[in-house]
Amino acid sequence: MPNRMKLTVSHAPFWHAGSSVSVKYYHIIGAAMIAVIAGLLQYGIPALAVIALSVGSAMIWEALFNYIAKRPITLDDGNAALIGLLFAMLLPAVIPWWVVITGTFVAIVIGKQIYGGLGANPFNPVIVGYAILLISWPGHLDYNAALVDYNFDFSPYYPLAAAKFQGAVAVQDFSITGLLLGRQVGGIGTGFGIGLIIGGAYLIARGFIRWEISASFLAGILVTAFLYNLSNPELYAGPGFHLFTGMSLIGAIFLATEDSSSPVNFVPMLIYGALGGILTVLIRNIGMHVDGVIFAILIINLVNPIVDKIRTKAKKRVMNYA
Repeated sequence: MPNRMKLTVSHAPFWHAGSSVSVKYYHIIGAAMIAVIAGLLQYGIPALAVIALSVGSAMIWEALFNYIAKRPITLDDGNAALIGLLFAMLLPAVIPWWVVITGTFVAIVIGKQIYGGLGANPFNPVIVGYAILLISWPGHLDYNAALVDYNFDFSPYYPLAAAKFQGAVAVQDFSITGLLLGRQVGGIGTGFGIGLIIGGAYLIARGFIRWEISASFLAGILVTAFLYNLSNPELYAGPGFHLFTGMSLIGAIFLATEDSSSPVNFVPMLIYGALGGILTVLIRNIGMHVDGVIFAILIINLVNPIVDKIRTKAKKRVMNYA
């Protein structure tokens, strides 16, 4: 009688590269720290308190929801900490504590967990949390008003507000170099452009985010701002100004590229990013809000499932042949 051996074979994939979701999120946190440190140097201890409260409360909300829903505790994957950090980077350094914990509750519970947790959210949780705060308590997110007690050596403090209400002439004192070095008022981690670019370049080089989304997002801002400026240079600021002010860089690099709410195919990623950049400038120039990045990303998150269905003809032929 032949010797029969039972083989147990698991499903694919059969080979693991050693990477993990947690490794990715920890690398993104590390890349964001360059801009965060610059924000701490500019705004001091109040900024550190906001960051600590945001990260800590985000992790607490995650743990509480997991416990109540009887799900495994998922704090070790780093996603809740990343959400808390990115959310804090958008906030002014002087903001009431209850606004911070309300925002992280919305981001974690409403923006992420009610959809099923990590990987199931159709919208970026950070964007959801900030958008709700901006609609509910816009005064607390007015950077000029919130940071009025700080003494800065540049004016106007929040350049986007000047461009919005006074035209491009009011922002001529801001140079591209100054904006890249953080000579502007804004969120704790949104002003230091060089730090955001370095962090984004690292993440792209390591494959943690897709360059297609970031590049097309910035290209959409550049082209749209250029056309507006060409039509009326005294009323609309130039493309360089729009690119390096407000939340443009953090939006293109850290927010629009969030996995669950962005496309996975090449052409859809280009369309998705470009649409976000175009909407950003449209909202800034003719919309109600000063900075259009948050609502622009919220809109492209909404249309992402439709955009991601787009396929090129070449790819269709290959698929049909297969």
